Amino acid sequence: MGAIDKPSHFIGYWGLDDRTKTLSRLAPDYCIRQGKLSEWAIASASVLTADTVTLNACGRFQPTDLPGDAWVAVEAKQLRLGRDPFGRVPLYWMQLGETIWFSTQMQLLLPLIASPQISPIALHSYACFSYVPTPLTPIEQIASVAAGSEMMWQLSNVNDLPKVGAAKLSSRESLQSAWQEAPQLLRREDEAIAQLQGLLQQAIDRQVADLPIDEPVGVLLSGGIDSSLVTALLVKAGLQVRAYALDFGVEAYSELPYAQQVADFFGIPLIRVAATGDAVLRAIGPTAKALDLPYGDGTTAALFLLKKAAAQEVRVVFNGENGDQLFAGWTNKPLIAHGVYSAEHPAGRETFEQQYLRTFQRFYGYEKQIFSPEMLDRIQSHDLSVYLQDAIDPETCPSLLARLRRASLMLKGAQNIQPRATALGFACGLWVRSPFCDPDLTAWTFQLPGELLLQGACEKYILKKASERWLPPEIVWREKRGMGVPLKVWYYREFWAAIGDRLNPNLLRSQNCWQPYLPDSMLSGQLGVAMRDRYIGNNLWLLLMWQAWRTEVLCEIPVKRSLDHVFWLPPAIGQRIWKYRRRLTVDC
Repeated sequence: MGAIDKPSHFIGYWGLDDRTKTLSRLAPDYCIRQGKLSEWAIASASVLTADTVTLNACGRFQPTDLPGDAWVAVEAKQLRLGRDPFGRVPLYWMQLGETIWFSTQMQLLLPLIASPQISPIALHSYACFSYVPTPLTPIEQIASVAAGSEMMWQLSNVNDLPKVGAAKLSSRESLQSAWQEAPQLLRREDEAIAQLQGLLQQAIDRQVADLPIDEPVGVLLSGGIDSSLVTALLVKAGLQVRAYALDFGVEAYSELPYAQQVADFFGIPLIRVAATGDAVLRAIGPTAKALDLPYGDGTTAALFLLKKAAAQEVRVVFNGENGDQLFAGWTNKPLIAHGVYSAEHPAGRETFEQQYLRTFQRFYGYEKQIFSPEMLDRIQSHDLSVYLQDAIDPETCPSLLARLRRASLMLKGAQNIQPRATALGFACGLWVRSPFCDPDLTAWTFQLPGELLLQGACEKYILKKASERWLPPEIVWREKRGMGVPLKVWYYREFWAAIGDRLNPNLLRSQNCWQPYLPDSMLSGQLGVAMRDRYIGNNLWLLLMWQAWRTEVLCEIPVKRSLDHVFWLPPAIGQRIWKYRRRLTVDC
């Protein structure tokens, strides 16, 4: 497992001046390695013996062509910052005068900024994607290294040794060349199944090579095909596997029967972790702190509780993340249908970029209804499609399905699912291992034609066929629609009063970003039936997490709350007021 039992971040600087005192103040418990003239230094919880420092989500060196999940290489005249294509570990940087600072955790850099400024375009992007896309961060003064790239700064005049202010970004190298549709596709199903089974086995073998047989490992088990397959391969490898599953306390949202079925089949213990409305509400603040950046996915606090429970018993947890991205999970279907329809009805259609932005099912297209007038003025020229261009490039992947899978890997995977999985794990003291984040397996999937991924209503077809070797058919072929969290149920019960407090109109007015009565407009239906019924769960959560991030990470002091809202009343009375208001609107 390496020299330290638990994961930790690193922070450092590169420049011509000695900043080691500042670095020691920022990370007082870390070991510091520095250059001969203190022109650079890096602080980490482990003893550093080389000028290249890496951090891996899994906690071990990985046999790939890249130094790690995130890395920094420092020399007197050059600085290189890089990240692997899967985006498992973030990496941030900023320039202060003659010094460039960098860290794998944004919170370590914040004390360097006297007055952190929230970026309007980052907030607009967050409202659309539910994450802040690279190279943005929510803070104007801090930037992020994009997944699958390496950035290099170099002094322009090595003889005169100019100040670092004269240094410039000399290159930005892309490391995602393997994520391209193969010119020759693999169309024989039997051959594809055999190759896939071998690659899956190799991926697991690489992930467990350093693990002692007598030490338990955890797996986050939903009962879906991805986590069930990972469980099967871990058991086959002879490890002591402990499965962890969420219990929301709401039967309609429960996946426990499926997870229990898998655990019983393999004879492993299943630990049920309570994620009730009250428990999730209490976890919002700690989750925002753990995530470091705001993430608006409704599963975040529940997964924090799950990993917190796992950390009591294991040091390493496995998950099934990236299975949807590799094998065309169900989220690709709306855009595939759009592509087919647009081919038959070309007149008046939206652009592909616009349609893709809608697949995030957040606030894209609602800007005038959700943002304050001042905020709208600041983002009016902001084009969200710029964050999609590389991912949906048709020259890289000519076929629609391959392009969607590449985009899902680069956007929803590398900028959302993977970094937040690592952040939550690290906050709980866990190493996180994702067998589907395997370079060889990922590159191989781009040889697959569409008919081996989607067959009729069946998604992930080839993965399910390959899984029949290790899993019973009732697990392999059951319908799955991703983790459902009963947020909408909780909003009218456990969360009701908290909405009035954490998204208080006076608070939103003071920040001058959102419309002050936005939660009321969403839940009452003023933003439309689709926002109230279909999208309310994740979108109201997106607002709650943004506010929690401002409180927990930026340490903003809340303003006095007002009572010009319905959430201080019992939920039943609040809903009657909404009905009465709608009736008045109709009558008028």
